[in-house]
Amino acid sequence: MTNRQKGILFAFAAALIYGVTFTIAKDVMKIHIPSFAFVLMRVSGAMAVFWLLSFFTKKETIAKPDYFKFFTAALFGIGINMMSFLKGLSYTSPISASVLMITAPIFVMIFSFLFLKNPINKYKVTGVLLGMAGAAFLILYGKTGHLSGSNPRLGNALVALNAVSYALYLILAKPILNKYSPVTFAKWLYTFGFFLILPFSYPEFSQLNWSGIPLEIHLKIGFVVFFSTVLTYLFNLYALKWLKPTTMSVFIYLQPLIATIFAIFVGADQLSWIKIISASLIIAGVYLVNLSTQKK
Repeated sequence: MTNRQKGILFAFAAALIYGVTFTIAKDVMKIHIPSFAFVLMRVSGAMAVFWLLSFFTKKETIAKPDYFKFFTAALFGIGINMMSFLKGLSYTSPISASVLMITAPIFVMIFSFLFLKNPINKYKVTGVLLGMAGAAFLILYGKTGHLSGSNPRLGNALVALNAVSYALYLILAKPILNKYSPVTFAKWLYTFGFFLILPFSYPEFSQLNWSGIPLEIHLKIGFVVFFSTVLTYLFNLYALKWLKPTTMSVFIYLQPLIATIFAIFVGADQLSWIKIISASLIIAGVYLVNLSTQKK
């Protein structure tokens, strides 16, 4: 197997895990685990794993000014990002959430233009307009049927906020990742993230009735913590090692496709014209933004 084939395999595996996570995470939060308590489980579990991995990797000294950079990256990449995503997913449907998640590259382009002064052209402008139209359409009119969620409009808005926060995180994380190893970066990112989300998530976590949580839910929590958080992080790093960033960007289109197939297969969601139109607009927007980057 060539390195390129390995990279494609890792990237596909990450997209597959992300795709099924929408339905699995929603199942966890449906009855047994409140969203913020679930965030605490996910962050604390990942933090423990990356601290453990750090003992088997080269030790790195963190420059004092960089601790604030880790803090700001954790604020957007862990705090706002994860809390808005899981809270939003608890209100909306898996398909809607997966569609809105892929707006992240559009927001990355916007913030790169605003903060990094990266040039913008007609492809990017058209892509942004299409993507924003699709997101707005889904947020405003995304309530379709009894499987949509308890408050799909609020849920969709929170998932969109998650995409914005994640885009800011990518801008902030890039210079830190260039300086430190992935394990060191993740260890401190999740450590700061843990303390950021603790005041909001602990009240829900402390009231959990552990004896009333079935084994199936425990297994799904483990899947989200280990596979959706830790393993996908490592998979994407290995994929990026062997693939070009432009090739990696193609796999973002697989997430809503996999999420849709899985959600419909297990009866957790249903397809509608609202979701199809919104997804088409957003995918076209992301494609134009990526096309512009490839041409450059």
